[in-house]
Amino acid sequence: MSINFQKNGLIAHIKNSSISYILEVIDDKYLINRYFGKTIREYRETNSFQYFKRGYNTQHLSSIENLSFDDFPFEYPTRGHGDYRIPAISITQATGIDFIDLTFKEWRILNEKPKISGLPSTFSEEGETETLEIICEDISAGIRVYMYYSIFDNLGIIVRHQKIENFGKQKITINSAKSLSLELPAKDYDFLSLYGTHAKEANVSRFALHRGIQKIESARGASSPQHQPFFALVSPDTCEESGEVYGFHLIYSGSFSAEVEKDQFGNVRAQMGLNPDNFKWSLESGEIFETPEVVINYSNNGLNGMSQNFHKLYKSHLIPKKFMNQERPILLNSWESMYYDVTLDKIEQQSNIAQELGIELFVLDDGWFRLTNSSKTSMGDWKCNEKKLPGGINKVAEIIHKKGLKFGLWFEPEMISKASNLYSEHPEWALQIPNYPMVEGRNQYVLDLSRKDVQEYIINIFHDYLKDGQIEYIKWDMNRPLTEVNSLALDFGRKSEIWHRYILGLYYVLETITSTYPNVLFEGCSSGGARFDPGMLYYTPQIWTSDNTDAFDRTIIQSGYSLLYPPIAMGAHVSITPNHQTGRITSMNTRYQVARLFNLGYELDLSKCQDYEMKEIAEQIAESKRNRKFIQYGDFFRHDVPNDNYSMWSTVNSDKTEAIVIIFQKFYNPIKSHCLFKLNYLNSDFDYCEKNTGKIYGGDELMSVGLSIPLIKSDFHVFAFHFEKIS
Repeated sequence: MSINFQKNGLIAHIKNSSISYILEVIDDKYLINRYFGKTIREYRETNSFQYFKRGYNTQHLSSIENLSFDDFPFEYPTRGHGDYRIPAISITQATGIDFIDLTFKEWRILNEKPKISGLPSTFSEEGETETLEIICEDISAGIRVYMYYSIFDNLGIIVRHQKIENFGKQKITINSAKSLSLELPAKDYDFLSLYGTHAKEANVSRFALHRGIQKIESARGASSPQHQPFFALVSPDTCEESGEVYGFHLIYSGSFSAEVEKDQFGNVRAQMGLNPDNFKWSLESGEIFETPEVVINYSNNGLNGMSQNFHKLYKSHLIPKKFMNQERPILLNSWESMYYDVTLDKIEQQSNIAQELGIELFVLDDGWFRLTNSSKTSMGDWKCNEKKLPGGINKVAEIIHKKGLKFGLWFEPEMISKASNLYSEHPEWALQIPNYPMVEGRNQYVLDLSRKDVQEYIINIFHDYLKDGQIEYIKWDMNRPLTEVNSLALDFGRKSEIWHRYILGLYYVLETITSTYPNVLFEGCSSGGARFDPGMLYYTPQIWTSDNTDAFDRTIIQSGYSLLYPPIAMGAHVSITPNHQTGRITSMNTRYQVARLFNLGYELDLSKCQDYEMKEIAEQIAESKRNRKFIQYGDFFRHDVPNDNYSMWSTVNSDKTEAIVIIFQKFYNPIKSHCLFKLNYLNSDFDYCEKNTGKIYGGDELMSVGLSIPLIKSDFHVFAFHFEKIS
């Protein structure tokens, strides 16, 4: 890991054993990108500029003959001086003119990775990162931009963000400030992203990049299930196990924009950051604005190579340190067994059975504070309904703890019901636009988290429940997008800042609560995956993956999210059949096998299980506990499969002496049955014993020849293998 300067300080080479990122200053003022990709020993300018004289173009004084800004690889591009492609930053000066022209001033190496004020970001210990700080400025506009590039030891990762300073005497307005802008050379790429909707998240979209602009976004106030704040540019031949990948992921939980422009010459500009459609920021003289951090990921080992970079980064440099190496408890969530109709008798019954089965954490979901058994009341009050639960939450905690279980509680703290005491007392606390109707979602409005009084109210609610140590887990939910996004407390000139200020308020609340109660395990949730993003992962080391617990759909959802997130971050529950979301019938074994390599939990009415099902669940939990550490610390892989009737996953430990392999047969289909499944990522020199059968296999044979499996006359069947190295 190093940052070196060449060519009398005009070239900066950021590198480690995996990647190189090279920047150059041209004519003492233009900062450009020269290379990002597989590491090289030394940069000797083999990709020198080859320009020619063009018509219908702009001319610029430069040491490069026939220089054209039309395809110049600017590192942080702006518009208005001859580059007509998508800009990374847009500023309105005090004169009302939309223009900024950044020129290079200086760069230096930082031994510490800088923190970002008010925003989550990756962190590192001493010696794990180096950071290049670059300063560019527009003296006429009084604007200075600080650009930060941090590289991690032995990861194909660079993280970037910017700091924008108004050193002039007049107020300016930031119209757009992207966290990422990256130039890539002219060649064919596929655009890969994750799209979806509620209960059908993280579907893979892949298409050939074409001329023009391709864009994904969220304008919903949350990162959204519609588009993950991620995209990748991949070589057309890239698969799970080989090929070149450039992946980009934004550490932010609000509205975002990600776009790629392929110009007339085939050059590619990739950008990602705050969504400019619902963002403007007034910057007074002397003030600073910081952009969210973006993760830039390169792999020449296919999509799994990209995934391993993301997984290792997030497990070691993003999730709360307390939970990096802490085994996660197997939980029972009350939702699908009780819904809103919670009672002490039901809790007593479910926790009794949970204790017998070996479950470690009981989570009381929605319903405990509602005046009725519906979603229509009480949001924001957070007073336990003691007609439902005599003795309140303390009594529930007492029941659970007497069983030797940990106790968790569900909240949706960002919302407020019209039928609530809080709304009667503080109607101004809801997001709203005067003289326009307020739109409900799930019978609730959204609290204005940009307000300090609202932030402190939420913090105090959690203090009241967490201060006595009776609650070991919090499920933090958020069940609707934002509408009428206006704060009655913000001045006229700040109205366009509310979208971002809401997220800053959310982060302030989360930072305060999680740092005050570092031993409490927080799980993020937003109708499942509506806010599954790295920003939330910084505060909540696990996130509820989807409200859809159907095993068949979960193979797709969990595969999609595994492109980015380590399985330990994904909540995966075994639920009832027929499934409550889809009506699909799957076996108990299939439901377990699909969940077992992830953050395992259960969500069903245990009192309705048959004896044989209870025995099966107890065996599943015992097996999961035996393998829990191996699964949490192992490397997770998706596998290329012979046809689309199968999905295949594996978890392999770091020294490749143990592996669990899951092959999912979607449907009974004889035409697609003659398949061999190659177990890549083992050691070809080892011999392995398959623990369920006792058979011995060579690693080379498993990897090169592959396993055959029988055709099962059943839909949704899972084959599970557990391999261990033998002496």
